[in-house]
Amino acid sequence: MIAAVLALAVAASSPALSPRIAGGEGQGEGGNSAAGIPAVSFDEAVRRSIARAPAVLAAAAEVRRTEGDRGVVRSAALPAVLADAVATRMDGDRTLNGRIVTPRDTTRADLTAQIPLFAPQRWTAWSHASDAVETARLGELDVRRSAAIGAARAYLTVIAQKRALDVARTSADTARAHRDFSDARLRGGVGNRLDALRADQQLASAESLLATAEAAVVRAQEALGIATGEGTALDAASDPDLQQVPADEATTETRADVRAARKRLDDARAVSRDSWLDWLPQLLGSAQAYAQDPSTATSPANGWQAQLVLSLPLFEGGLRPAQKQQRDALVDLASVDLDALGRQARSEVRVGAQGATQAEVALVAARRGSESGAQALTLAQQAYAAGATSNIEVVDAEQRARDAAFAAVFAEDAVRNARLDLLAATGRFP
Repeated sequence: MIAAVLALAVAASSPALSPRIAGGEGQGEGGNSAAGIPAVSFDEAVRRSIARAPAVLAAAAEVRRTEGDRGVVRSAALPAVLADAVATRMDGDRTLNGRIVTPRDTTRADLTAQIPLFAPQRWTAWSHASDAVETARLGELDVRRSAAIGAARAYLTVIAQKRALDVARTSADTARAHRDFSDARLRGGVGNRLDALRADQQLASAESLLATAEAAVVRAQEALGIATGEGTALDAASDPDLQQVPADEATTETRADVRAARKRLDDARAVSRDSWLDWLPQLLGSAQAYAQDPSTATSPANGWQAQLVLSLPLFEGGLRPAQKQQRDALVDLASVDLDALGRQARSEVRVGAQGATQAEVALVAARRGSESGAQALTLAQQAYAAGATSNIEVVDAEQRARDAAFAAVFAEDAVRNARLDLLAATGRFP
């Protein structure tokens, strides 16, 4: 009976993995766990993290900020129309040879239009600001990717901890049945006190592991709630469908972080390449219409004027060479970042592919060990019931079977995480 209980734990924790990871269908978008904690599917947890995670919200705000910066820069490259009105009162009229030159009270209204006719610096600044918006959007995708990976790991942790809890609970039930059987033998005069104490010690150890496992599940559920931006704990509704990535398709070209780093390097190069435009002149056109009351000998009641202003900076204390030096340095920094990220990404792909393969091998071995442990426990229980041995063999078999069942749970979790790592390394997740 004791071995049968542990065998149920092994069956509950191990076989369910393969269909799910290999492509089994998930459950619904949500539900309620037995403890009353809302349960969500893997896809829903990822979706919530992408939509609600604080880092994602901050990245979206950064995109809006860069869009605002682009609008500010663009305004300097577009025509502008200004209107102003001035009312002036002086202490008295200004006269010359008995004639009023400037009256005591005057009003004046101006309408001015300014047009950049040739302003390459402003136009390129507009272009670079647009590039910055695209870079910020790629950065947002990278943050979404990181948030999704964090939520996925939290989700897998909940699954692993719940499986470990099942094993711990079944191990406690097994130890309790063993303790009760030893006590019954002692009361019937066919057992001994030493066997009963061993069985009770084994039960205490199993109950301690059970309490630890229950606390670990609570922590994992709370972590999943935080990762998804929720204000409460969340439970995992089902195993995710994590496909294996073929070896010939394991590349890093679609990763959001690699794309963002490459875009930052392209932007830095463009800004540095356009530094020569700082040496060009600017030509601005200005047209002004005005109305004045009262008119004067030098200023009629209304009129207009137009101007062309050519501006050529000759010497600015070394400003433009210093700016070019800064921009070149930013190119170097962006290049170093991209190279480092590329090496890291390619390493993650290699490690992920090898890790996924080895995790599958380890899982097969762990399941075989779990099944053997359950069978060994059955034989030990039968021998103990027949009086052929003491319960030392039973206690040892219980511990080994429990350890093997935990190893199977951890191996399952390693397979899930290895496949998630490979999917993330190749840019296929989320």
